[in-house]
Amino acid sequence: MTPRPHTPICIAGPTASGKSALALALAAHLPVEIVSVDSALVYRGMDVGTAKPTPAERAAVPHHLIDIRDPREAYSAADFARDATRLIGEIQRRGRHPVLVGGTMLYFKALREGLDELPPADPAVRRQLDERARQLGWPALHAELARVDPATAARLPPGDSQRIQRALEVWQTTGQPMSHFHTTKKRAAGAFQTGAGALFSLEPLDRAWLHERIARRFDAMLAGGLLDEVAALRARGDLSPDLPSMRCVGYRQAWQALDAGWPLPELRARGIAATRQLAKRQLTWLRGMPGRQALAADAPGAPEQALGALLSAIRS
Repeated sequence: MTPRPHTPICIAGPTASGKSALALALAAHLPVEIVSVDSALVYRGMDVGTAKPTPAERAAVPHHLIDIRDPREAYSAADFARDATRLIGEIQRRGRHPVLVGGTMLYFKALREGLDELPPADPAVRRQLDERARQLGWPALHAELARVDPATAARLPPGDSQRIQRALEVWQTTGQPMSHFHTTKKRAAGAFQTGAGALFSLEPLDRAWLHERIARRFDAMLAGGLLDEVAALRARGDLSPDLPSMRCVGYRQAWQALDAGWPLPELRARGIAATRQLAKRQLTWLRGMPGRQALAADAPGAPEQALGALLSAIRS
């Protein structure tokens, strides 16, 4: 008899909550392969500022969807849903457990719930919006979005340049607000369209615990050469701060620091603040995700308890 394929396990959570460590601990007990659910880890040459798994970790446990794009290239949620669905099947056919780990909640949503049928990107419109943002600032474009698509503007902070740009692009190319497309039929998301796969979420009870870990991680990135890494990326000459890769938290602030000559303490303060805001957005996403099992990331004995919950779910 052919064995039943292993159900995918998803480990989500805000940045610095311990997701990768939990996945590696699970790999010590079961034959697993890790599928990264992280929009920054896909980029080659972006190692320090993404807390990319070390070569030793990647040698010990197979990792997927890491270093698959050049920083000048795009990688969408639709790309991820397609690639992850394929990888889940391949890992299952090898008799191993697919473990999806990361903090890009839109990727999880695309895989588990499907995607809204949005129009394709228009590079010319994006360039025009970028130029207007340079002149007026993203808060001004957010105010413009509030006039044409108040529903979308209400859920976006004024500094969320990437999503403000996308919403205005949709409006300009179709004459319809993005909220219109969110009410239409979703595109299939492959293996997860029926909601398959257990979703575990590492969520701290005390936000101060997470803030301390975020600060330590950013300090480690600075000590590990984040500024040098971004300087080398800038020196290529074919990247800009408007690319999705360079908008990643940490990279955006380091690029600005090199432009403006910020002292290191200012870069540190801005980088930590931006990472805290990212974590806040991630937690908001998580609380709206159906079927998640929240695990207290900062409880006494949390790593052991989280591992036990995963092993119990897999073996049941």
